[in-house]
Amino acid sequence: MIVVTGAAGFIGSNIVRGLNRRGHTNILAVDDLTDGDKFVNLVGGQIADYMHKEEFRRGVLDGFLPGVRAVFHQGACSDTTERNGQFMMDNNYRVTLELFEYCQSHKIPFIYASSAAVYGAGPVYVEDLANERPLNVYGYSKFLFDQVLRARMHSLTAQVVGLRYFNVYGPHEQHKGRMASVAFHNMNQFLAEGHVRLFGGWDGYADGGQMRDFISVDDVVDVNLHFLEHPKVSGIFNCGTGRAQAFNDVASAVVNAMRGIQGKPALSLEDLVKQGMLRYVEFPEDLKGRYQSYTQADVSALRKAGFTAPLRDVQTGVTQYVQALHAPR
Repeated sequence: MIVVTGAAGFIGSNIVRGLNRRGHTNILAVDDLTDGDKFVNLVGGQIADYMHKEEFRRGVLDGFLPGVRAVFHQGACSDTTERNGQFMMDNNYRVTLELFEYCQSHKIPFIYASSAAVYGAGPVYVEDLANERPLNVYGYSKFLFDQVLRARMHSLTAQVVGLRYFNVYGPHEQHKGRMASVAFHNMNQFLAEGHVRLFGGWDGYADGGQMRDFISVDDVVDVNLHFLEHPKVSGIFNCGTGRAQAFNDVASAVVNAMRGIQGKPALSLEDLVKQGMLRYVEFPEDLKGRYQSYTQADVSALRKAGFTAPLRDVQTGVTQYVQALHAPR
């Protein structure tokens, strides 16, 4: 049996579908469905069983989860604005540590979600302690477990892989609210108002010119499954495209994909701005000095680990995402 924690969440539900595509259906889905609407992310994926996260945690602590062959640990609080450090450290750090110890004692491969938040404001995004300065307790909760793995790297009994996700977008993120991707919010804004709003220029960047490493969840799934299929590789790896792109690129891809569905031609960035479909608002004062204007994953270690598949640029990945959500059925 393969365990996926956070299986009703964004990345977890996509991993379930990715496993299904490779013929794996003996999957234990672990999550918290107190918010019952999240069940929709499990629909369409084949699983063998479901377990509430607290019941699963008790099973881990009691040492009784028979027949597990691999664990994808995606369950966590991903709200970077959460200020309750006790909750964050228990939910993100302690649970991960407990599951890691269980997997090590039973020689089970363990692939877990870390985060690019460990780098804080950057500007260097290479997997090295010298570059890691988290700015919030969410980032610290991920950072701290990464240090556990580093300390244990030479005494592992089974594979352990930490993946530092950059800005992930794609299907099944609708439950994330304000923590959903830029692409998701751009789509909803365009549908509701006929235009997309972006931050104006600041920090040396032009209007909408701030840049992030945006990665399709389909590529994230492929990276996760690559390591499942290469169980001798362990380590901490960036999971981004290695390509920083402007918020303008995301908004343009969203609007032009929506226009394409409507049978209308694509427009240049300049024309989108002229026609009022892309608008800029003044950069918020309260974000100045606390905003990542640029992120770009260094994917050298990921490539050295044998992941050679191409990674979608924003124009390709966002267009596929919009079409998946809004194309006529």
